[in-house]
Amino acid sequence: MSTTPSPATLALLIQWFENLSPETLDQANTLYAAKARFKDPFNDVEGIAAIRNIFHHMFHQVDEPRFHVTGHFLNEQSAMVLWTFHFTPRRPLPRRPLSIEGTTHFLFDTDGKVIVHRDYWDTAGELYAKLPLIGPLVKRLLRRAQA
Repeated sequence: MSTTPSPATLALLIQWFENLSPETLDQANTLYAAKARFKDPFNDVEGIAAIRNIFHHMFHQVDEPRFHVTGHFLNEQSAMVLWTFHFTPRRPLPRRPLSIEGTTHFLFDTDGKVIVHRDYWDTAGELYAKLPLIGPLVKRLLRRAQA
């Protein structure tokens, strides 16, 4: 069953994301339910250990990863968090800062812990179009798809 978290619960979750580091990954144990599901364009996992592993992997794939929350709201059943993810890719990609804008939809259990974490972001426009080898092709495909 999903319930609306308190504003304080959402504030703790946002604070964790904005200060996420390898040293703070274990705090997921206090924020996520044991069988929480995480889904984004690349992953679909269940359980706190699997969720921590996704973030752990992120710290090995990019330098200086940082989430900046730009907005949020609660309703009767869920919370939405708008964010910008800043990072510097590691080789073989060019080492220049990049950013991705996205949204996370959270559902909470009756204990106020995250039971569903669903990230939405545009992999083509926000990531692939910014890469040196495939970026121009992706941009051309995106232009062709426009109305």
